[in-house]
Amino acid sequence: MNGRIPIIVPAYEPDERLIALVQDLAESGEMIIIVDDGSGLEYAPIFEKCKAVLGEKGILLTHPVNRGKGRALKTAFLFVLEHCPDAAGAVTADSDGQHSKAAIDSVGEALRVNPGCLVLGVRSFEGEGIPWKSMFGNKLTVKVLSYVVGIQVSDTQTGLRGIPRDFMKRLVEVKGERFEFETEMLIESAGHYPIMELPIETIYDSEKNHQTHFDPIADSIRIYRIFGRMFLKYIFSSVSACALDLLCFSVFCFFLKTETSLHYIFASTVLARIVSAVYNYIINYKVVFHSGETVGKSSVKYFMLAAIQMGLSALGVMVGISILPMISEVVIKMIVDTVLFFVSYCMQRKYVF
Repeated sequence: MNGRIPIIVPAYEPDERLIALVQDLAESGEMIIIVDDGSGLEYAPIFEKCKAVLGEKGILLTHPVNRGKGRALKTAFLFVLEHCPDAAGAVTADSDGQHSKAAIDSVGEALRVNPGCLVLGVRSFEGEGIPWKSMFGNKLTVKVLSYVVGIQVSDTQTGLRGIPRDFMKRLVEVKGERFEFETEMLIESAGHYPIMELPIETIYDSEKNHQTHFDPIADSIRIYRIFGRMFLKYIFSSVSACALDLLCFSVFCFFLKTETSLHYIFASTVLARIVSAVYNYIINYKVVFHSGETVGKSSVKYFMLAAIQMGLSALGVMVGISILPMISEVVIKMIVDTVLFFVSYCMQRKYVF
């Protein structure tokens, strides 16, 4: 696909490494867009030197105050969408020298060849010199992203990305103003833009000298708040369905109760479970998973899973009682159903919705 692929470099309080990166990128035929994210007058000479090196190929956008990496990227996206009608997309790169010109060029070329994909320049966390905080944080986030969202990537926080033009239109409306925006981007791609990973060389000076504005506490909280928000929807759906089941059971018992038979208990249980299951399905379909599957297919799979889960719950309790007879049935059922609760989330996300 033809069309320009501008290179976007968000920067906050950069050092000489930004100038070195710009000097390398000046050899590229693409437009270079640098976003000064409120670095202040102290850093103005660095940005001015970058602008002088780039000449007409360089664009400097400035935030009067620091607004975060996510907002800086959105500012650049809006500029590309408004002023670069022939741009097929854009490549984002970090300002701290982690990404070489060769890696940036390879991601841009991959986007050009695969204009419908989100291209990630992924780092290897197995070699020497990789900060342990980056290694641990990435591995943990990869696992959580896979479970909660169902997206399989090897590097969740890479700043080297090739982003299609149409995707940029969606991203300017996505939540996230700081580092969590890059996680929101991955989540937003699900079901819309396939992710293509491209291994790249990652350059670290050393753990001592490597400068990053990523706050391991505040920014990690922002990122994991995203996952928590998504999973809380599932918890609310399940808890509210349970409450509805109990309410409906009480109502049906009140109207169906007779003095001569206990059949009303069975009927009330079945009717209440039907009502609560339909409610739970609708909430999961529309709110929790935002399913793109048809109602017919997803509903059949959902109720099949519910039936299997019910059977596994009963089987698990019976096995648990036989192995641990000293523990009450209620405690064993709580343990079994808690395990099934997490398994069911994964099964619904992966196979039902």
